[in-house]
Amino acid sequence: MPDLSRRSLLTGAGLAVGAGAVAVAGAGLIRPAQPEPVRPDPAGGVIPFHGTHQAGIATPVQDRLHFAAFDLGTGSREEVAAMLKAWTAAAVQMTGAQEIGGGATGAELAPPDDTGEAIGLPASRLTLTVGFGPSFFDRLKLPGPDRLKELPHFPADKLDPARSGGDLCVQVCADDPQVAVHAVRNLARIGFGTVSIRWSQLGFGKTSSTTPDTQTPRNLMGFKDGTNNIAGTDGRKLDEHVWVGDEGPEWMRGGSYLVARRIRMHIETWDRTSLKEQEDIFGRTKREGAPYGGAREHDPVVLDRLPAGSHVRLAHPTALNGVTILRRGYSFADGSDGLGRLDAGLFFLAYQRDPEKGFIPIQRALAAKDMLNEYIQHVGSGIFACPGGVRPGSFWGEALLA
Repeated sequence: MPDLSRRSLLTGAGLAVGAGAVAVAGAGLIRPAQPEPVRPDPAGGVIPFHGTHQAGIATPVQDRLHFAAFDLGTGSREEVAAMLKAWTAAAVQMTGAQEIGGGATGAELAPPDDTGEAIGLPASRLTLTVGFGPSFFDRLKLPGPDRLKELPHFPADKLDPARSGGDLCVQVCADDPQVAVHAVRNLARIGFGTVSIRWSQLGFGKTSSTTPDTQTPRNLMGFKDGTNNIAGTDGRKLDEHVWVGDEGPEWMRGGSYLVARRIRMHIETWDRTSLKEQEDIFGRTKREGAPYGGAREHDPVVLDRLPAGSHVRLAHPTALNGVTILRRGYSFADGSDGLGRLDAGLFFLAYQRDPEKGFIPIQRALAAKDMLNEYIQHVGSGIFACPGGVRPGSFWGEALLA
């Protein structure tokens, strides 16, 4: 029998089986896992994985984020399909607060199927959302959707290639950061040899909400963010602005296009700016979040009452012929830059039916005139096609890779 290395076991037979099963080297035997049925938790702890749309888009926004972009290490569709099948099996178990496959303590003489740091923790409203970048289709020689194109360069962009792009991405959201990190860690482990993490981002303090009846969260500049965001229960607006319809390839129907931008804030400069200037820059009051000319946050925005270069005036749908996106942003603080300045800001996530009618016109308007540009800089970027939801027995991207 030829000598089998540890790497060949992990990237060959072991990967083909993936999460939810254990390969017995040399015997070709597979012991499928027997996960317990996953049921919705009335208290909100478990969000069902399967559905018409991927969870994590219109889902009520959780408190924590772990976003990861991956690069493919293979051009084989079969290997990628096997990995995505294993990823899906693991995601079903993790979102149900179950250990993956044989669990974290199932076998003494082999690496555990589950890394174990989430043992005993509740599901914490965990969601995993997968998307494919333009390079994914180039690498696998697949036709990509017409609306998935690399984003154009915008004025003042200073993008770091090491924090941009990626063949595919996973957006993991949960109310417990350890649950979110556990999910990405296990997907990276399962995908070893087929994918590797290109870049990742931890986020906290959601800066947007899909539940507008709750208090609007604030960004690190202290202002309420996402006041006019689409409600996750507004089916008409979601169908119009977020979900891909018959215009997309069949595997994208019910899906959406994700734009991710890492936006660094010049915190120290902002903190030395007067309150009046801060409010003029946004076009809203800092405490209440009311638009200029209004008294309450959700009072109508009258564009003529806002400063010409204010952020709200430039980005408001009224100023852009109705352009609307679904936001799921998070704050980040990644230590300092070695010069005594915080590496902190906004990790901006936007879902839309068509980037050419969503993020791109908004960013073009903001990049040209927004007074906020003096205090922020876009340093990371990615665009991904997130397919429709997964039905029981299927896996992420199955219709695309079949």
